[in-house]
Amino acid sequence: MKVMAAVKRVVDYNVKVRVKADGTGVDLSNVKMAMNPFCEIAVEEAVRLKEQGVASEVVVVTVGSSGAQEQLRTALALGADRAILVEAADDLGSLAVARLLKAVVDKEQPQLVILGKQAIDSDNNQTGQMLAALSGYGQGTFASKVEISGDSVAVTREIDGGAQTVSLKLPAIVTTDLRLNEPRYASLPNIMKAKKKPLETLTPDALGVSTVSTNKTLKVEAPAARSAGIKVKSVAELVEKLKNEAKVI
Repeated sequence: MKVMAAVKRVVDYNVKVRVKADGTGVDLSNVKMAMNPFCEIAVEEAVRLKEQGVASEVVVVTVGSSGAQEQLRTALALGADRAILVEAADDLGSLAVARLLKAVVDKEQPQLVILGKQAIDSDNNQTGQMLAALSGYGQGTFASKVEISGDSVAVTREIDGGAQTVSLKLPAIVTTDLRLNEPRYASLPNIMKAKKKPLETLTPDALGVSTVSTNKTLKVEAPAARSAGIKVKSVAELVEKLKNEAKVI
């Protein structure tokens, strides 16, 4: 079976994000970029399925600028077989990305598509669900365990009350949670081998997909600085401040 993993290029999670002076977006100049951490988990799960003999091929795909080739090469170094870059603007909304992924899914016909449950930049947590709706596939979100048996996949997903296991008929969409696995590090020999693995570049026009958005970002602001806390001398003083100043009790 063919497994597809979708990845996204984001600002490295160790970098302190800065907003542009004109408030039009996040300043990405001279900023270290990396693969979205949840996407790393998706790639790892796909590679593990191949190592277990369940998957015969692992394809990674991303939507973004030409710079996203770096993250695709990283995924290839982690064990993916080939990569697809849909070259488009970096600021596409979730629905536009889902439509492009749907076109790639139609082209590649994978039996399982694995995505990170959310990206750490926009934090929307909706591309996987939108892709499932567009493709008509069953979906298992927030997966902490994935088991494939025959033509179905059992997904243990994390919910507020604990864990829930759903059974999906393949093909299916799965989005990964933190506890699904621990991604490996790419070794130097695999990084070198990844440079020779195939990487195909497509465009939205070639896929017949319009990326025009009905949403417009009006302004981006950094969160307000938190004021310093204070120390109280007694429980009575704490209660008094919660009641009369904070007005929460």
